[in-house]
Amino acid sequence: MKPLPTCLKPGGALKKKIKCVLFDIYGTLFISGSGDISIADKKSPEIEKINQLLTKYSIRKSPQTLLNEFYRAIKTRHEELRSRGVDFPEVNIDRIWMKVLSNDDTDIIRQFAVEFELVVNPVYPMPNLEKILSACRHGSILMGIISNAQFYTPYLFKWFLDSDLKGLGFDPDLIFYSYRFEVAKPAPMLFRIAAEKLTAKGIPPAGVLYLGNDMLNDIYPAKGAGFQTALFAGDKRSLRLRSDDPRCKNLSADLVITDLIQLIRHIQSNREKTGRSLRRALRS
Repeated sequence: MKPLPTCLKPGGALKKKIKCVLFDIYGTLFISGSGDISIADKKSPEIEKINQLLTKYSIRKSPQTLLNEFYRAIKTRHEELRSRGVDFPEVNIDRIWMKVLSNDDTDIIRQFAVEFELVVNPVYPMPNLEKILSACRHGSILMGIISNAQFYTPYLFKWFLDSDLKGLGFDPDLIFYSYRFEVAKPAPMLFRIAAEKLTAKGIPPAGVLYLGNDMLNDIYPAKGAGFQTALFAGDKRSLRLRSDDPRCKNLSADLVITDLIQLIRHIQSNREKTGRSLRRALRS
């Protein structure tokens, strides 16, 4: 898979020195065939592949029946969570499949869930993914994740980059997947918790850069948390400008990048400016 060009051009500037970068995953670090992981909104055209999957697992349902039951189960769980005051609910997808398939064998359910996801939402690393992670790691910049995700999301790094998140330089304390909290972006909760953890590490919100492809789900809550923001506009499939949403009407990101490699220049330039300012201050 290759990213599809967008109409946006890179630009913008960072205001303060960056000590941590937090990333979205689907549509930002990885090309997503469906554009994101909003599974409740998917209407898969891959009927034949789903049919093959059902045959493999000896599931006696038609693909359309399976999809209808799947989306209905997600909707029901969303409604349950909303009744408890969760504005942007998230599901645990393995629990959904247990209900749909009437099977409580966790290993089988998770295997099926992974294969189903790869059918309806194929993924592939964005160009220069390894380079940006390496640049942050060697530049002593903390890395974390705030992403709408499921249990299988971390597998992507192992499959494509042959390493777990810790090995790639991510701080285990700064990994926030929506399914673990049953809360999805753009809810401010995940960003608020991240800001609290970073403050405890001595990093104020202004020293954090959040990179995502969605103005509402990513840039809006990140700015609300006080983070600097970068909009990834490198793939037409996933770019979400949300110009019709009033929350995004007067919203802009500090940076717009169309290739992950562009982020390195901004981070290095930012650090060099800070170093020059410090040297000038010492000379005076």
